[in-house]
Amino acid sequence: METLQEILENLNANAPMTLEEIIQAEVSDWERSEERKWMLTGKRYYRLKNDILDQRRKTIDAEGRLVAADNLADNRIPHGFVRKLVDQKAGYLLSKPLLPKTELPSYQDELELFFDDDFKRLFKNVGKDAVNCGKAWLHPYYTESGELAFMRLNPEECLPIWKDAAHTELAAFVRAYAIEGYVAKKKQTVKRVEWWDLDGVRIYEEEAGKLRLLEQRNHLAVIEGTGEKALNWERVPFVCFKYNSEEQPLIELIKKQVDDYDKQKSANSNNLEDLPNSIYVVKNYSGQGGGEFRENISRFRVAFVDGDGGVDTISLDLDTEAYRNHMDMTRKDIFEFGRGVDTQSDKFASAPSGVALRSLYQDLDLDCNDMESELQAGLKQLLWFIDTHLAAATGKDYSEEPVTFIFNRDVLINESEAITDASNSTGVISRETIVANHPWVTDTKEELARIEAEEQVARDKMEDYGLPPAPGGDGNAKPADPEQG
Repeated sequence: METLQEILENLNANAPMTLEEIIQAEVSDWERSEERKWMLTGKRYYRLKNDILDQRRKTIDAEGRLVAADNLADNRIPHGFVRKLVDQKAGYLLSKPLLPKTELPSYQDELELFFDDDFKRLFKNVGKDAVNCGKAWLHPYYTESGELAFMRLNPEECLPIWKDAAHTELAAFVRAYAIEGYVAKKKQTVKRVEWWDLDGVRIYEEEAGKLRLLEQRNHLAVIEGTGEKALNWERVPFVCFKYNSEEQPLIELIKKQVDDYDKQKSANSNNLEDLPNSIYVVKNYSGQGGGEFRENISRFRVAFVDGDGGVDTISLDLDTEAYRNHMDMTRKDIFEFGRGVDTQSDKFASAPSGVALRSLYQDLDLDCNDMESELQAGLKQLLWFIDTHLAAATGKDYSEEPVTFIFNRDVLINESEAITDASNSTGVISRETIVANHPWVTDTKEELARIEAEEQVARDKMEDYGLPPAPGGDGNAKPADPEQG
């Protein structure tokens, strides 16, 4: 394990600096970094705060300068493609319960206590963070009642110090965030910085551009007798969940396309609103210069020209076909590069078969395959903290027991086709497999129990009528044909 001194030596091999100076320099670089900017942009676009909202419509004045077009339509229309794609990936992969599976019953019971409905909701939000920001973070901690819990952190507040180039093991972890507090009866925002390593945690507060140490403590404390015993985890207690191995957020892949869609849709909306204000041609009026002419056209929709007196209008022709083609192509690009499913596609209008649906979901499925691999790696690291906790709390070491995490994807299917396939599989595969794959079944064990109860009722009725039991005991026997003896 790397000590604090070794971390300092690695971070600061050339120029001697204190830990506080190193932390402040690292945080300053992080807050200006492109990676963090993309995180904030991804979260902003998820909330439908697209760039188009800050782009006022401009026009040209008499001097050729761009100025605000106050008297023209200024529609700024954001579109929620990012939200749709993020929710689509999280819903497809994480809507159904995450199931940990192990062969040891006592271990299985312990794991199910951790991976419950509350964790399912938490983990789905972690998945959204990963897609929006490239990576997400969970912090294992102990509650006041002594229970191990997991806290979701804002990715833009988290600066990992990695040991390796593959970003699999932490040497240290920095968390920089703002808190609101009262100073001299005035509400102020104060910046806090936490430094976590194997020796514990140091909490700083920024004052006059420098870090002031507020607290230094161990990772956790346990009750021992009548007192407390301070302890540290053998790992830095933060777990990373990545969207992909490059840690690249979705927004970085599709922002240009989304911005273009917003821009073209807003411009077309402006043109439609401005249509009644056609360009007026005032004849037999001269004396304006080129700059004034451009300003009149762009701002006032009036053109002054020499010639016979009178006023004519020039209508604004909109090339609707070119506009529609461009918007359709841009929309396709967004879902193509975002690796999602466009549910407005014409292919969904005709109740596609199972094969066609799998084809439509192919890109989403491939993206979720990559995402699942990264989430599995994070869950394995999270499992280490659970195993360590169980060893301390129960005295049982489960660290060598293999665990498989099963992601039950919310796959869209053709129900009629799936039911027919299940019925045709009778006698070929087990009843349990057929029931588990039936689209109406949510709990396989419960459904099998219901089937058995119904069959038992049928058998009891047959016995009351003095009829022989059905072959195989499935409760579906029919009275014997008298013509066949």
